[in-house]
Order: sequence, then C-alpha cells, then structure tokens
Amino acid sequence: MSLIKLTIKGISYSQTQSGAYALVLSEMEGKRTLPIIIGAFEAQSIAIALEKEIRPPRPLTHDLFKTFSERFKITVKQVIIHKLVDGIFFSSLICVKDGVEEIIDTRTSDAIAIAIRFLAPIYTYENILDKAGIYLKVEEEIAIKEILEPEAIQVTLEQADSKNISNFSKYSLQELHDQLKEAVENENYEKAAKIRDEISKRS
Repeated sequence: MSLIKLTIKGISYSQTQSGAYALVLSEMEGKRTLPIIIGAFEAQSIAIALEKEIRPPRPLTHDLFKTFSERFKITVKQVIIHKLVDGIFFSSLICVKDGVEEIIDTRTSDAIAIAIRFLAPIYTYENILDKAGIYLKVEEEIAIKEILEPEAIQVTLEQADSKNISNFSKYSLQELHDQLKEAVENENYEKAAKIRDEISKRS
C-alpha cells in the first residue's frame, strides 16, 4: 500500500471528550482530514513545538527524547500511522542509527510530537483515510484556518468553558509581552498561547 503524506492542520478543544483535544491532520494532496483525539499534555507539547515565540524554560519529555536521540546519533526518519482499531490509531517511528533502520511502536500523539521536533514527515495509508478521513466543508476550512503552511501554523488551545478565557485585549503590548514571559517561566503554556494570539492580532 502506498503512503499518503499528512500535514498538521490545527489543534482545538475536543467537544466530545472533556479534557481532551482534537489534533487535525490533513493529506498534502487532497481534501481529507484525519481528526485524532489526544490528551492535554500531548496537545501542549505539539503546540509548543510548532510555536516560534514560546520556549519552555525546561525541556518537555519530547524535547528530552530529541536531545537523547541526537546525543546517541539516532535520527527519526518518518512517522507512519499504520493501523486503526476501535477508534484508536497505532503509529510507528522509523528511526535510523549508523545506517540501520529500526521501527518503534508508539502512541500517535507522541509520534507526532517527536516528528515535529525532527522535522520528520508524517504518513498514513489509504485504507485508514478511507475509514477515518473527513472531507471538510468550506466553512469548516475557515473555522480551522490556522493551517496551510506548517511553518506559519498558529495553534490555539481553547478551554472548554469560554467564560474562563481571560480577555487580554485591555492590556498594552508591553504588558502582554511581560505576561507572556511570566506565563512561559511558570510553564503555563495555554495562557501563553492565548497571550501570543492577542499579540499577533495587533501585529
């Protein structure tokens, strides 16, 4: 079976599972998307890896994995989402060391968080897209428009209760930058992402 290359479209709060997030992948040459439910930690790790402005003061688990791998000259060549059983996706890391290729089973959320850090491509098979792929309508494309260019992706981690979302519009740019720095230092990355979004609106 031929592999189909995927790109990350965005991350949003899951409306179906409390405390979870929906990671949306899209085929590079087509309109199908692959929504995958992931945990808050993995969503945070993926969002931070995609960010340019937010850098955690201490390495996250997936950052540590990359540092460890590079120290021992192991490269992640690609990620393959190879199986779907009862709504659960199974993935593999294709790793290379000294020219020898190894396949390591992993959770899909971890595989993608690692792939981003290694700039490794993400693939799946046609039968998986047939089973779980969704064709987006135009209005849905607009709703998750933080996509298109992987380098320019902007990820917003939305809270379930919109009443609890802070309104940052009343702060000056300097105050926002100060709050962004404080949020990153305190490892409050959801707050940092929201402040970053407000700063981006004013740019």
